[in-house]
Amino acid sequence: MARDTERKLIALDIDGTLVTYDEVLSDAAREAVAAVRAAGHHVVLASGRSLIAMTPVAADLKIEDEWIVASNGAVTARIDASAPMGYTLERVETFDPEPVLRMLKVELPHARYAVEDVGVGFRMTELFPEGELNGEHRVVDFEELWAGDVTRVVVRSPGETSAEFHEIAARLGFDDVTYAVGWSAWMDIAPQGVTKASALEVVRKELGVAAENTVAVGDGSNDIDMLRWAARGVAMGHASEPVQAAANAVTGSIDDDGVVDVLRSLL
Repeated sequence: MARDTERKLIALDIDGTLVTYDEVLSDAAREAVAAVRAAGHHVVLASGRSLIAMTPVAADLKIEDEWIVASNGAVTARIDASAPMGYTLERVETFDPEPVLRMLKVELPHARYAVEDVGVGFRMTELFPEGELNGEHRVVDFEELWAGDVTRVVVRSPGETSAEFHEIAARLGFDDVTYAVGWSAWMDIAPQGVTKASALEVVRKELGVAAENTVAVGDGSNDIDMLRWAARGVAMGHASEPVQAAANAVTGSIDDDGVVDVLRSLL
């Protein structure tokens, strides 16, 4: 068992890091997570997923009493198996989505738009492909998306590439929000300054873990800040060049269960 001064905070992305794109969590990954937790380290799941999409993964890993960072840092909670939803909310960051939605609608009139309702699901202009968003899905008029402040906006436009999404964001000058573009034409928009890294720093301080004892593993553009934040940031082998450049090291790909090698190295 690690002494208090040696305990690490290990932040793990889910999709493309712990879980394959076909939603497979390997036995080796389960065993590696269990081993580092048994050694006394904190394993904090940090994902772009909503909380209700993360708690099943935590349950699969038998994590019942740990912090969790959802919605790219906009939502921080503690897993609590005894709570009605399986977690207790600790911190929720919101913003007014109307200005950015209006700008994006001009650029991407045919895109699908959604906003997250924490612990419930999403309001959206039209249904997303099955499996892409969890929880309840309620189709509403575009103007209803800004009926109140939200934790994030999701934009999906199959007609555009990720590169084109980056160009649109740069052209619009998103000064009041933080955004991340996925592998496909998918964009997550969060409150200004809110990232996985900003939420993890709060968690680190709450846990009393030294900054030099932080580890993070991820594969997407929304993991870049997290990899830079960690004393040891490790990119997955299939991650893009910008993601790998943000890391201290690169492990195997998701097909090689690269995260397992990182976790075993901590034992």
